[in-house]
Amino acid sequence: MAHFTTSDGLSLYYSDTGEGLPILCLAGLTRTTEDFDYVAPHLAGNRVIRMDYRGRGQSDFDPNWQNYSLPIECRDVLELLAHLGLGKVAILGTSRGGLNAMGLAAGAKSHLLGVALNDVGPKIDPGFIEFLKGYLGRTPAARTYPEAAAAMKHVFVGFDDVPEERWLAEAQKQYRETDTGLEITYDKQLRDATLAMSDQEVDLWPYFDALQDLPLALIWGENSALLSAETVALMQERRPDMITGRVPGRGHAPFLDEPEAIAALKEWIGKMT
Repeated sequence: MAHFTTSDGLSLYYSDTGEGLPILCLAGLTRTTEDFDYVAPHLAGNRVIRMDYRGRGQSDFDPNWQNYSLPIECRDVLELLAHLGLGKVAILGTSRGGLNAMGLAAGAKSHLLGVALNDVGPKIDPGFIEFLKGYLGRTPAARTYPEAAAAMKHVFVGFDDVPEERWLAEAQKQYRETDTGLEITYDKQLRDATLAMSDQEVDLWPYFDALQDLPLALIWGENSALLSAETVALMQERRPDMITGRVPGRGHAPFLDEPEAIAALKEWIGKMT
């Protein structure tokens, strides 16, 4: 396992495999490097880098929950790049990871080769924030992985024809099995940070516009509760050259191994190689 130490002393986990175009994979709000297991085989021929944000997965938890913020996470990304001796990377960002990519485009664009957004844009549906409040930072009622997998089919709406084994794999990624049941794989205080952020009114369109001149792709779950069709249309209007992979039968967020997602990513990679 590889770790690096941030400027404020936390040990953050990352993996770095393969050779070629460096693609940094940034996960969603509560998720980890394991989210990219499904797409990794389809990124063969590239250098695939993943990291667990502070407070998630195999990275240290931060004693100050206010540091679970986009600016601090962007700083951590830049420090990882410095640790690896990389001047530029392409970013594949799911949800929170896409917001971080837009933040980096606004503040450190010289480090970016391109950006692929997985089911996220400059406007987040308010209903999704309410959905987050319902479970964020709470220990699941399910006590076993099969129980959690069965619950996910009903909680995560908009996903059609997902095999049972995929839901089980998702449960194993999102929870840690203990003697007393399942535990979340992230700091519970991430809830406090997220609720504080949700109270702030931030116009994200300038951050999206900062992606101008970078190869850009969007993978969109057509049943997404976070990203509406209206927002996707506005994004496409502002960036007519944006590669869009519309994934039917998927909510937030596509697993990234769907044919539409793979095709969009391959086209995006082709613009940088």
